[in-house]
Amino acid sequence: MKIISNSLEKQTKNSEIYNVGIVGGGISGVVTALSLDKEGIDSVLFEKKTSVVNGPPFCHLHAGGNLYPDISDEQCRKLMRQSIEMARLFPLSIDKRPTFISIPKSEKYDVNTIERRLKMLVVFYKKLINEDPGNEILGAPDAYYKKYNKEDLLALVERPTVKYPKSADEWMTNTIKLIDYKYLKTPVFIVQEYGWNLFRVGAQAKLALDKSEKCSLRTNTEITHIEDVRDQNLDYNWKIITNDTEYKVKYLVNSCGFKTGKLDHSLNFNVKGLIEFKAAYISKWKTIPGLIPELIFHGERATSHGMAQLTPYNGDFYQIHGMTKDITLFEKGLIESTGYDRPHEFDAAIKRKLNSHWEEDEINSRTENAIKFISHFVHSFQSATVGGIPLYGAQQIPGEDPNLRVGEASFPSPFYARSQIVKASSALTVANQIINKIKEEEELTSKANIAAGNTLLDSISKQDIDKMASKLAVERGYPEAMSHLLIDRD
Repeated sequence: MKIISNSLEKQTKNSEIYNVGIVGGGISGVVTALSLDKEGIDSVLFEKKTSVVNGPPFCHLHAGGNLYPDISDEQCRKLMRQSIEMARLFPLSIDKRPTFISIPKSEKYDVNTIERRLKMLVVFYKKLINEDPGNEILGAPDAYYKKYNKEDLLALVERPTVKYPKSADEWMTNTIKLIDYKYLKTPVFIVQEYGWNLFRVGAQAKLALDKSEKCSLRTNTEITHIEDVRDQNLDYNWKIITNDTEYKVKYLVNSCGFKTGKLDHSLNFNVKGLIEFKAAYISKWKTIPGLIPELIFHGERATSHGMAQLTPYNGDFYQIHGMTKDITLFEKGLIESTGYDRPHEFDAAIKRKLNSHWEEDEINSRTENAIKFISHFVHSFQSATVGGIPLYGAQQIPGEDPNLRVGEASFPSPFYARSQIVKASSALTVANQIINKIKEEEELTSKANIAAGNTLLDSISKQDIDKMASKLAVERGYPEAMSHLLIDRD
């Protein structure tokens, strides 16, 4: 988003006054708009790209935070609650395949600590189900995870491969035939942390917003200036000026993702935070006999042996994260986002990537690095090839702790909210916090209570999501097969 001076004589003045203006059509912006619609509160949502929910990419529900051994138990519980809330909003985007969690023998992490956390999460999952039986979306609580000792693995490796596994043992059987498990500490685990398809979320959200009578969606729209008129005693507090129209809104929601600090700075708000650029890589692997779960091999972040993550997609495509500086992480990829001085910005090389200008050599080299990294644990994966352009983006991290993974809203000034999500799972939590603040400050009443579900989202058919998700994947340059679930849903 550009914040520049602009001549108002060339603007078309929109006489309508919106209760809420939302800047940014990422996952947080669209969930906020859809939640406002549910409450009967009108809004206008601005997104400069042609579609919504563009990035940073997500592929995992994080229903327990098991990808992050360094975060607190409290963050894990919050991620589980938030993930379940989001899965109930977007059920047709959830890939119901589990996750394999392991620790290489070379790493510092303790499997007993991992198991203790999993036991804690089972107790918390049961609590969530007691609060609302509809929260049982990860299967039965006592089946949330299963552990496997060395003897268990030796027995399972003798079993036949299952093309479409259903039980934890079947998923582990397929997995252990591919993994060189002698390099892993035992036990290892199968956990009901599901996949989450970015293209399907974007498709369902776009179709729902198009049907909304309360949200005016403005894609392909770049904001050139926002004017603070709170001191002028008008019926609105902000003027949002685009290249051809002026909009008046009472409440402004900054949902700009990694550019949140830039908008803060333009409005003279000083809110500190971090932003981090990361990328994942698309590979194509020869057909294997049976489906496998997502594979996690824990390692110390930003070292040469950081976490390795292999995420299966439809069509024999696999997404790879390697938490090293030559794969997912980048030199100068983590920076402070703002302050009263000029906000810090990424260097020119990262800016080019954020603007979709990747050098082909770097795509190939980083993807090949990622394939080699996974091959340390899955030897046959060395036959994988580059499968497409990377999935990439920058995420904001509130405060100064780069390990923080749970986001919340903040309110630096009256009639102004900031969405501060790190993971997409936090989007509904943040939307509800913003709506509560809006109702408090504007003295608005709601036609609905804050509960699971959204009628507008529920009205979108699977067939329409399939069609739109395929369209979005192709438009963005990714294999069309990646828009389909690995395990199709009725």
